[in-house]
Amino acid sequence: MQKRSLTIAGHRTSIALEPEFWTGLEAVAAAENLPLVELIRRLDQARGGPNLTSALRIAVLEFYRSGPPVKAPD
Repeated sequence: MQKRSLTIAGHRTSIALEPEFWTGLEAVAAAENLPLVELIRRLDQARGGPNLTSALRIAVLEFYRSGPPVKAPD
């Protein structure tokens, strides 16, 4: 787990995620042309459940699911 501290909506918080999910979030932020903290703020605002880390993992999963299908090698 990798823990990062940031400020969201005026309050400090720490988020612990696996390094692969941080990499995925950085890819989502780059694709959306947003700073990472702004992406997390938007996901925090939009989440339906109480757990921010789960919402972040789901956002990464959805990002990679929505990409073009991977073609199997011939």
